[in-house]
Amino acid sequence: MLHLQTFGELRLTDEAGHAVGYPAKALLTMAYLFTCKGHALTRQEVASFLWSDAEADQAGLNLRKLISRIRQIDDSLAAPLRITSASVELRAELLTVDIEILDEAKSPMDRLKASSDLLQREFVGNVRSASKAVDNWIAREQRSHRAKLRQTLLDAGSAAQCADDYRAVSGAALQLLEQDPADEQIRAILRGLPGVADPDLLPRGERQARSYFVSAEAQNATTPEAELRAASSLPRLVLLPPTSQGNVVGLSLAAALIEDVTIELCGLRNISIVAPHTAEQIRRDSDKAAMIARHSISYLLDTRFSGEGLYAQLVYFPTDEIIWAVRFPMTAATLPTQRRLMAQHLSLSVVDELARNEEARLSLEANPQAYHSYLVGASLMGKLTLPHIRRARAAFKEALKYNKDFSPAFTGLARTYTSEWLVTAQGNEELLGLAEQSALKAIERDEAFAGGYRELGVTKLYLGDVDQSVAALSHAEELSPHFADVIYSHADTLVHASRPKEALAKIEKAISLNPISPDSYLWCAAGASYFLERYNDAIAYVEAMKDKEPAYRIAAASCAMIGDRRRAQFYRQRAQALNPVFDLEKWLSVIPFKEQWQKDLYREGLLKAGF
Repeated sequence: MLHLQTFGELRLTDEAGHAVGYPAKALLTMAYLFTCKGHALTRQEVASFLWSDAEADQAGLNLRKLISRIRQIDDSLAAPLRITSASVELRAELLTVDIEILDEAKSPMDRLKASSDLLQREFVGNVRSASKAVDNWIAREQRSHRAKLRQTLLDAGSAAQCADDYRAVSGAALQLLEQDPADEQIRAILRGLPGVADPDLLPRGERQARSYFVSAEAQNATTPEAELRAASSLPRLVLLPPTSQGNVVGLSLAAALIEDVTIELCGLRNISIVAPHTAEQIRRDSDKAAMIARHSISYLLDTRFSGEGLYAQLVYFPTDEIIWAVRFPMTAATLPTQRRLMAQHLSLSVVDELARNEEARLSLEANPQAYHSYLVGASLMGKLTLPHIRRARAAFKEALKYNKDFSPAFTGLARTYTSEWLVTAQGNEELLGLAEQSALKAIERDEAFAGGYRELGVTKLYLGDVDQSVAALSHAEELSPHFADVIYSHADTLVHASRPKEALAKIEKAISLNPISPDSYLWCAAGASYFLERYNDAIAYVEAMKDKEPAYRIAAASCAMIGDRRRAQFYRQRAQALNPVFDLEKWLSVIPFKEQWQKDLYREGLLKAGF
């Protein structure tokens, strides 16, 4: 007997578990035939399925080539496909298929556990947009699988008797609610589990949070299709399982707490909660940003566990804005309280943000190309090199072609101009003029978005108007008090405003909100430390940067001030190799320091370093 695996990677294995090397389209044909009545189709029907986007003659030619490859691999009497001149048939008696688990004659609870486990994996997950017919079939089968899981859950829900059963019921319920948050029958089963709060017993504010937002489409939904559209229009929240540095005792407990809070939040009707299994896959993915965008996630709760407890921050993903950040103690006595506090924080703050961000979110969903281009630009700005900056600028401009009023793209554009001004160190006023124009356009299109004021503050700083810079960035921080990038920019301005002590405190706060800090945060901290004459601290911050290129000058000056001539020379030579035409006095004449003592101190360090 052979075994056809359709969930996760589509593959065929023999009795020993070894993969049988059939072409991918042959395996796809087997899976499709298994779902067809009689397990057989005409050759024309198979060709139309596999290559629905091609002309009929081309599709027929492609099928003949595929059949030739299949026969070269296996033309025995025990072959799983019987191919004649007119038809293709799956010999279902010769193989087992994992999809049969959904219909096995087991007790409802056993079938629920097996089905839920199976559906954790994506149906034919390694098949990507082969043709419209294939895509439609996959979507149709996924709906059928969810319907079977739902019925099994309804049958098994009242039979749960132990912790293992409760976990199976809650896991299946979360899978279903992730796709359809409006399913009240499933929500009722989840609420009936031990330890899940009844919404009628919650504080009034949280009851409001749970029912605050219902779209007009959801209110008017009268058909299953309309209800599905309404559910899919809801913003999505993912709670990522915690990470830790080193072997910290209690990580599994923290992960269980996050999963428990995920269940608790399924009472929210204004947002779709991503199931824990999907959250785990996102956490493990090497390109989390791309995966989050692919799953249309609006909010994410990022968590880290340490000896000090569980650190959690809620991020609005489209703008990378930190809505709030809290550290929860993880002692045994406080765990039940922390569960409720975290659920309340999330439910209430997400509702507040929905009221503020709903228009912007709907605009993003209406212009997916603009959002995609914006994400490309934002990812490139993580590295402060001229090629990256200019490629990011092109991406932000492309975003504005798709949506001329997309405020985040204007903020990104402004940031590319100020970053280029800083990296080239040529005092190019035209770049700053373009940055100011872009920042003002961002504010004009969204006065409540902190990003526009942040970029205006940065630009005003480099234009030499330190007081206006501080004012703009103070307003940005008022609009978004947990937005780490805003706090970083405010700190950077305070350095230039001759307030390095305040600047260092702010940049340390930004680093605490964003512990895996961008190099720009560390560069700012190095500058604040230098002007506090903490030269060893300044060097340590530079050494912690992944890309030290932008900070070579401050590192050289710091080394020179502590008498380390060898390292000062090393950093000076690196800086000069990057910018051979650097002119010290010209640079000091354009760099905005409010008080003369800062220029004098910076000049002293750079001269000692040999600039």
